[in-house]
Amino acid sequence: MVFVVIIPLTIVSILGIIGYLLYRFVIFDYLSNKSVKDTLRKYDIKKTPFEIIKEYYENRGEKLSDQEVWRRVKQYQKSEPEQFLAMYDSIREDSKTK
Repeated sequence: MVFVVIIPLTIVSILGIIGYLLYRFVIFDYLSNKSVKDTLRKYDIKKTPFEIIKEYYENRGEKLSDQEVWRRVKQYQKSEPEQFLAMYDSIREDSKTK
């Protein structure tokens, strides 16, 4: 009798955890990436988020490895997607003053 309740509850719990992890690590990353790319395309910016971050930090005098740039791309896409536009504006202003 107890197994009638425990087995379905266990199956539903496992499916719930798998669904959450799938959303958190796959779907959320995909949607964040798509949102940033759509925003850059909307403002007719030809650079990728990777190029924007790399050039922004080079203009500030910091050398970042490719791995560090990718880590920051993911970080900004998830938590601060509007920063790409701010960084691009900074890059554009720096190129005008040079």
